[in-house]
Amino acid sequence: MLLRNGIFSLALALPAFAVAGRAQLAPSPDSPPVSTAPAPPTEDAPDATYKLNVNLVDLFFTVKDKNGNLVPHLNQQNCSVEENKAPQTFKSFVAETDLPLTLGILVDTSGSQYRLLPMEKDAASQFIQQVLRSKDEAFLVSFDVNVDLEQDYTNSPRLLSRALNKIEINTAGGNGTGIPGLGGGTIPTIGDPKGTLLYDAIYQAANDKMNQETGRKAMIVLTDGEDEGSQKKIGEAIAAAEKNNIIVYVILLADRAMYYSQGEGYFGYGPAKRISDETGGRLIDVGNKGDKLRAAFQQIQDELRTQYLASYTSTNTKADGAFRKVILQCHGDQGPDQELKVQLRKGYYAPSPQN
Repeated sequence: MLLRNGIFSLALALPAFAVAGRAQLAPSPDSPPVSTAPAPPTEDAPDATYKLNVNLVDLFFTVKDKNGNLVPHLNQQNCSVEENKAPQTFKSFVAETDLPLTLGILVDTSGSQYRLLPMEKDAASQFIQQVLRSKDEAFLVSFDVNVDLEQDYTNSPRLLSRALNKIEINTAGGNGTGIPGLGGGTIPTIGDPKGTLLYDAIYQAANDKMNQETGRKAMIVLTDGEDEGSQKKIGEAIAAAEKNNIIVYVILLADRAMYYSQGEGYFGYGPAKRISDETGGRLIDVGNKGDKLRAAFQQIQDELRTQYLASYTSTNTKADGAFRKVILQCHGDQGPDQELKVQLRKGYYAPSPQN
C-alpha cells in the first residue's frame, strides 16, 4: 500500500481508513464473506479424490474494419485462435454488448496535470453518466505522490461525479512533481520524494480492487503517461492487469508545451501505448483538447458496448504460471482475404503450480 509518506508495503490485503477525507486503496467491501461454518464430516468422503484442472480462457475483444469502424455481428466461423502458435477450439463465441461492466477510473493528479484537471473532471463525469448502468459498478482512484481511493465501488453516477469534483492536484507541498510559478519546482522532479505513481496505481487497482470481480473489466487511465517514483515497474503493472483479465484504456492528456518550456523532454507516449496495447485496450492521444477528450470517452463507450466474448479450453494443461501468447484473427463474410483488426490482450498467465 502506498502511504502518505510514499513508503510501499508488500501487503496485498489493505485495510480501509480515512486520511484527510480520502481512503487508501482497499479491497471492495462487496468481496464474498469468509465462511465460518464447520467443515463437513469426512466419513462419507471417497478413498481417493480426483481433481480436474480445466484451463478455460476467456477473451473479451472488439473487431474493426480497415476504416476503424466497429464490426458487431461476427460468429466463430469468422474467427480463429492460437495459443503459443498452437490452434485452439472455441468452446463458446458470443457477441456481448450488455454484460455487467466493472470499471476503474484512474486520474493523474500530479502537478503536470494542473492545467488539464478541470477538463478531465467534466469529460469523465459526462462519460460516467452515459456509460454506467444499474448492473454495472465503478470506482475512482487518484494518483500523484500517493495512490488514493476517492470512491469505492458504486453504481451511482452521482457519487462518482461528486468524488471527481473533489479531487485536486497534489504535489506534496511542492516536494513532488511541481507546478512552475506556484513554488513547486520543475516538471518532473528527479529524486525523492517522487511525483507520479502511475505504475503503482495500475498495479494496486488491478490486484486490490478488481481481482475478485468477474466478467467484463476495464480500467480507464487519464494521464500524461509519465511515471516518477513507482515501486512497481511497467511490466509488473501490465502483468497485474493481464492476470486479472482487465482491459486498460489510456487517455493521454499531455500539456507538452509545459514540459518543453521547462527544458524537459516528454516521454509519456511510449509507456502509455505499451500498457494499452498489451492489455487489449487502446491509447487515445487527446493532447490538451477538450473536444478530443469527449470524443475519446465516446469511442471507449462504443467499444465497451460492442465486445465479443470467446472462450476456449487450452490444450496446454501445464500449471506452470507461464505467460502464453494468444493470437485471434477474424475476417469478414467474404473470406480470409477480408481480414479485420482485432483488439485483444497479448496473452494470459497460466495457473501457477499448486503447493
